[in-house]
Amino acid sequence: MEKIRAFFWYCSGADTETLKKCPTDSNKYVGIGATIFFTGIFAALAAAYAFYTVFDNAWAATGLGLLWGVMIFNLDRYIVSGMRKRNRGFQELKIALPRILLAVMISVVIAKPLELKIFEKEINGELALMEQEAFARQKEVISDQFVAQKAALQAEIAVLKEEINQKAAKRDELARIAQQEADGTGGTGKRNPGPIYQIKKADAEQMEAELNELRANNNRLITQKEQMLATLAADEQQKISDLKLAAMDGPAARLEALDRLSQQSTAIWYANLFVLLLFIVVETSPIIVKLISQKGPYDYELEKKEYQHEASFYEDRAALHDEIKKKSEAMAEREKNFVEERLNIKLDQT
Repeated sequence: MEKIRAFFWYCSGADTETLKKCPTDSNKYVGIGATIFFTGIFAALAAAYAFYTVFDNAWAATGLGLLWGVMIFNLDRYIVSGMRKRNRGFQELKIALPRILLAVMISVVIAKPLELKIFEKEINGELALMEQEAFARQKEVISDQFVAQKAALQAEIAVLKEEINQKAAKRDELARIAQQEADGTGGTGKRNPGPIYQIKKADAEQMEAELNELRANNNRLITQKEQMLATLAADEQQKISDLKLAAMDGPAARLEALDRLSQQSTAIWYANLFVLLLFIVVETSPIIVKLISQKGPYDYELEKKEYQHEASFYEDRAALHDEIKKKSEAMAEREKNFVEERLNIKLDQT
């Protein structure tokens, strides 16, 4: 039990020798150290899962996850150990604010991979839907490449067919006029297949010949263009068949899937928020505890040690200053004596 307590003291960043003299503060720093330790564990687990989705290798993910957890543990320990209790509320809050902001940022980094793991089943379903959507977009892009060519060929076929229809309509009209001339219901109004009828019949036969020629030529062109359409359709189908369903399993895709799920489901949005808030509370709690707690025996002992070091520093500096001053005075005295000796020599010489 003593070893566990000492370990959590170390995790809290406290000076263990000083803390042993202050048993009333022991539990507070055990709690702070345990929070920092378990935050590092959660960070390692979250990072290991995140790295596994990237490298798909358990050993690499474990090693990098442990490295990340140790880094977060050391950073949290440094953040908390750097705070000092001075019973100066506003100044302590100003000092703690950057640390709180940093802790919040760390919370977001730790929470996000764990959120991905918590909602893994829902995310996998959304990823399958995203894969289908991406596949449909790829098919649409391929189809768009053939739209213009297919539309042009279909328009040309429609023009050729319309030419045949228009020629057939003219043929039918001339045949009708000739028939009316023959039965007396039109034209001259006489029922007599005379010269006028023969002329109109010849016009109708001429139009029939032109229609047959046009139909033969246009049908040949229509067949060619329909074959071109069939070739384009086959090329399009081949390109679509060559498409493969892109696997979406990376961290970016999972984050996008979680974001989509949060927008679609209020329950998932709130659950996502509460997980994040939980980690923010856990990450910032050691700082908040040190900020709102009263100054205890450990803080006084620590302040006394720091004051002793500070006083020793000033004493050493004062002693060094006196020593330098004495050396300067001695040097000045020697310089003065030297000058006087030189003057005396010159006076004796004169």
